[in-house]
Amino acid sequence: MKVGIVGAGSVGSATAFALIMRGVARKVVLIDANEKRAMAEAMDIAHATPFAYANKIKAGTYEDLKGAEVVIVTAGANQKPGETRIDLLGRNVKIFESIIPEIAKHAPDTTMIITANPADIMTEVAIKLSGFPKERVIGSGTVLDTARFRTLLGYHLGVSPQSIHAYVLGEHGDSEVLVWSNGDAGSVQIEELARMVDKPLTAEVKAEIDDCVRNSAYKIIDGKGATFYGIAGSLCRICQAITNNEYAILTVSSHHDDVEGIENVCVSLPTVIGKRGVHQVIFPRLSESEHRDLKFSAEKIKEYSDKALEMISQDAK
Repeated sequence: MKVGIVGAGSVGSATAFALIMRGVARKVVLIDANEKRAMAEAMDIAHATPFAYANKIKAGTYEDLKGAEVVIVTAGANQKPGETRIDLLGRNVKIFESIIPEIAKHAPDTTMIITANPADIMTEVAIKLSGFPKERVIGSGTVLDTARFRTLLGYHLGVSPQSIHAYVLGEHGDSEVLVWSNGDAGSVQIEELARMVDKPLTAEVKAEIDDCVRNSAYKIIDGKGATFYGIAGSLCRICQAITNNEYAILTVSSHHDDVEGIENVCVSLPTVIGKRGVHQVIFPRLSESEHRDLKFSAEKIKEYSDKALEMISQDAK
C-alpha cells in the first residue's frame, strides 16, 4: 500500500516510521511546507529499512500522492498560550483550505485519515473541503483513547490489554466517554472479572483510570512537549485495517446522520474499517448515564463543527 502523510512533524514522522518498521505501507510519501524537514525525516527513516522491510520512503509534493490508498493529515497548528479553541480552529481551517483540495485533486480515490486537532471537527471540515463520500474521510478519533483505557485496565486486572474489549466513545478530547458498562475480557464483564481476581474496580480506581485516560495527553505534553508514539501506533493500526481489508472494529471518528439526537456530527463509535474506509457503524449498548454523556459529547463537537463550517462558507465568499 502507498501512504501519503501531510505534515512531517513529530506525529507525521513517527507515523511514517511505524508504517515502515511494521511493514504496513510499501511506499510512504512525506509532504511538508518545510521541505528540508520532510527530506531529513524521510532520509533518516530510510536508513532503518534494512532492519525491517524492503519498503521505500521519500519526501515529495502533492503530485506524488497519485495512487495513494491512504493519505494521513497530521498538519495543523498547535494551541498557543492564552489562545481560545475557536482561535485555534480558525487557524486550522485556514491550513486545511490549502491542504485538503490538493489531496482531493491528486488522490481522488484515496481514503483520508485526519488527526490534526480538534480531530473530530477537522474531520468534518475535511469532508466538506474534499467533497469525498463520508465513508472515505476518517478521523483518528478515540482509537488511542481506547488503547489507553484497555492498557490501564490490563495493568489493573493482570491480563493483556489485547484481551480486553472496552471502548472510549464520543469526542477525542475532554468530553470523551469511557464505557464501563459493557467492557469484558474472556467473555466476563470487567467489573465481575475484577471481583473474581480480587482487584475490584472501586470508585477510586475508576476515577484514577478515567483521569489517566482523559488527561494523559496533557501529562505527556507537560513532560516532553508533545504526544506522538501513541497516535502513530493508532494511525498505523487504522492503515493496517484498510490495506488488509480487515473489517476490524476501531473507534474512529466519522460522520453520522444522528447520534443521540444530534444530527450531522463526527463522533467516535465502534466502526468496521476496511478497503472502502467505513463499512459499518455499530452503536453499542450503553447505560443511561453513558447515553447522556455521549449526547453531551456530540453536542460539544456539533457546536464547534458548525462554527468551522461557517468559517469555510465565509472564506468562499
